[in-house]
Amino acid sequence: MTENVQIIERDGQPEYAVVPIEIYRRLVECAEDAEDIQAFDRAMAEVARGEDEVVPEEVARRLFGGEEHPVRGWREYRGLTQKDLAQATGAGKSYISQLEAGRKTGSLRFMRTLAEALEVSMEDLIPPE
Repeated sequence: MTENVQIIERDGQPEYAVVPIEIYRRLVECAEDAEDIQAFDRAMAEVARGEDEVVPEEVARRLFGGEEHPVRGWREYRGLTQKDLAQATGAGKSYISQLEAGRKTGSLRFMRTLAEALEVSMEDLIPPE
């Protein structure tokens, strides 16, 4: 691979390496693969430390598909009824129902309480656009 590399020097020191485009493309691909591996390793470490969780594909599709409110998807994934979630947050069951239906938005304070009850971040409760 190094036989096709041209080294450009400045003041007697190597400063640039000029390589054929196919080598450049392979290097970029390898660098991207390495970044992907590092991101995966970080994510798995977060899971191992209990800082994140692996969500089944079916649940992820529901959460990010935009067809239902994320509050409903997380609530059902956690095995809670609207009544359970209402009790955990100090809200009424009808308020949870209206939130899931998109008729209410919820204050910042309530969304924080809701996120804690569902064990997710507040960002996880924002409906996709």
